[in-house]
Amino acid sequence: MSKRPQDSDVDFIQALAEMLRANDLTEIEVNREYGDADSLTVRVARQIQHAAPVLAAPAPAAAPAAHAAAAASAASTPPPALDPTEDPGVVPSPMVGTAYLQPEPEAPPFVKVGDAVTEGQTILIIEAMKTMNQIPAPRAGRVKRILVEDGSPVEFGAPLIILE
Repeated sequence: MSKRPQDSDVDFIQALAEMLRANDLTEIEVNREYGDADSLTVRVARQIQHAAPVLAAPAPAAAPAAHAAAAASAASTPPPALDPTEDPGVVPSPMVGTAYLQPEPEAPPFVKVGDAVTEGQTILIIEAMKTMNQIPAPRAGRVKRILVEDGSPVEFGAPLIILE
């Protein structure tokens, strides 16, 4: 008994889903060409569940010396780093693709940390499906941080740059 073409499509989709899990990806999109007028486009995506922060219960009243030592210890530890996605100046990726910080390999970057940008100014390019998409600054500001490296893959919604 031979396999139907749909069976091989199901096997292909299952292989994509396994690749998604194995490589810790959130999305894969593939277009298979079978002939002149026959193709299959498959997009497999998954949601990542972020763990909710665990809040500690208040400590019972302690002796003043122990309390002072705990306060000194807390003062010496640095505050936790702010998640870039929660920064009010974050510029998220509008698409999946490859981020480029400069228009061509030997050219200067679009922006550097500390540069002032105007609304609509190109801050980087994302290549998606062989198309170079200019990503404009959503508002005027100063570049506080660049969160992606040149040539690195980005996902939809990933933080790219933080503007002050």
